[in-house]
Amino acid sequence: MKGILGRKVGMTEVFTTDGKLIPVTVIEVQSNVVTQIKTTDKDGYEAIQLGAFDKKEKSSNNPEKGHAKKANTSPKRFLKEIRGVDTSSYTLGQVIEADVFKSGDTVDVTGISKGKGFQGVIKRWNQSRGPETHGSTYHRRVGSLGTMRPMRVLKGKKLPGHMGNEQITIQNLMIVDVDMENKCILVSGNVPGPKNSFVFIKEAIKGSKYTGPVELISYEEEPEVTEETPVNEVVENNAVVEESETKGETETTESKEVSE
Repeated sequence: MKGILGRKVGMTEVFTTDGKLIPVTVIEVQSNVVTQIKTTDKDGYEAIQLGAFDKKEKSSNNPEKGHAKKANTSPKRFLKEIRGVDTSSYTLGQVIEADVFKSGDTVDVTGISKGKGFQGVIKRWNQSRGPETHGSTYHRRVGSLGTMRPMRVLKGKKLPGHMGNEQITIQNLMIVDVDMENKCILVSGNVPGPKNSFVFIKEAIKGSKYTGPVELISYEEEPEVTEETPVNEVVENNAVVEESETKGETETTESKEVSE
């Protein structure tokens, strides 16, 4: 399994060459560093630990500095383990870039959802409200707690409480584009978490692994110049027109001065 750490920037939309619009999430992916390699003999399981996004040393404690020093790198803000990998193919301090994925790959994205605070059962669990009129005093309350038998509230009862701010994984999202110049990955659809939150992109554990590359429209292409109108001739003609205009202006000014 392969994966990489990134930071959610926001959402936008792109167009394919066949005119299809795809909503995408832009994920900033800076260089990931292998900060630790865990083995079965020492740790009981095999995994690699990735670190991303530098952290100021004055904001890091000594254990964080020492842990990063072993990998010959600076302290990182975001650390994550990846299991199910061949640890022999990785080395301590190895750098992993965004090109570990390519356009058309299917991935799972994990992040921390937006926190909603303390919410009632209608917003938190999508329960129905009571009647609003005819003297009803029941509007947005919880309702029956099932206290007949066994004379207690059963475990797992849906009640008001803290909503959001929990780990969520969205499965089977497609990599639309990998921009190495701007160090970002475009993922189809939405991704959990607010802007600037850390996310973890990993290879999909179910579904199709590769759906084929997506051809996007590029708006940076220069217009084609036909053979009938070479660029040099166009430039020369424009220069001649500008010279004639300036000459005409000077002639008119001179004639005005003479008349005065």
